Amino acid sequence: MAPKTVEETGESSTAATKKVLKANGAGVTNYELPWVEKYRPVFLDDVVGNVETIERLKIIAKEGNMPHMIISGIDVVRNRIKGFAQKKVTLPQGRQKLVILDEADSMTSGAQQALRRTMEIYSSTTRFAFACNQSNKIIEPLQSRCAILRYARLTDAQVVKRLLQIIEAEKVEYSDDGLAALVFSAEGDMRQAINNCQSTWAGFGFVSGDNVFKVVDSPHPIKVQAMLKSCYEGKVDAALESLKELWDLGYSSHDIISTMFRVTKTIPTLNFRGRTELASAERVCCKAVEAEYGSEAVFAEKGMRYDEREGIALAFMVKRGPGME
Repeated sequence: MAPKTVEETGESSTAATKKVLKANGAGVTNYELPWVEKYRPVFLDDVVGNVETIERLKIIAKEGNMPHMIISGIDVVRNRIKGFAQKKVTLPQGRQKLVILDEADSMTSGAQQALRRTMEIYSSTTRFAFACNQSNKIIEPLQSRCAILRYARLTDAQVVKRLLQIIEAEKVEYSDDGLAALVFSAEGDMRQAINNCQSTWAGFGFVSGDNVFKVVDSPHPIKVQAMLKSCYEGKVDAALESLKELWDLGYSSHDIISTMFRVTKTIPTLNFRGRTELASAERVCCKAVEAEYGSEAVFAEKGMRYDEREGIALAFMVKRGPGME
């Protein structure tokens, strides 16, 4: 009798993966599979978050009526993909061949146009799935032929829940601030959170806040928050001193500013208007850095001061504006 498959036994992806690793890893002692692969979802029930989208996929799988989908070189499109669509295969009723195009938003307009005719001619036997980060970069004729499934960033609670499962399975020693640092640095990206967790555990043997930020090599949010607090209180010199400390540690202007944006949302002493004005100052600062044309005139229009002591554009409020009392 043939051995039962994972689907037949109904095992979870984690249990199934561990069995495979145990069976295939006999005699191999020095190989560590990346956790992002070890805990990769196998079944739809294993996917974290985006419940509504997952339910839609379950219905599609159950009914077997799969549409073209957009999951938020041209010669390959014209020849290889077309050839695959033309090839005759025997499939059960309600099943079609599937072409998955990853990073589809990086395809040129010409390559996308070449797919239109292929999708029309072979729609009865072939389905296309476009995986992309920005669905607006997929041309309208393709979008109109697809069911769009949008995946939002995971919430902090969803990331924490999955991380705790992995931490327990791998017997990882951690602190609460280390877990918070993993969530902060991941920005809703589960794969990033798992990779950072494994890297920190492998490098330091303990997942703490300081260790996590050493691994991800980004400014510590506590230091950035101290800089923003000085800015908020009108202590420009203290803020610049904090900035100099971060700059001397080797962080780029982009690293510092991107962390500023994220930390601004977490300052509890700012009311809504104060937070909005501080975020507005940061946006002006970021534009100046990105365009590499920072000048006093740009900030003078906003009632801010421009400082370039360490080669970085940073805006500080000269006076406390309304709503920053």
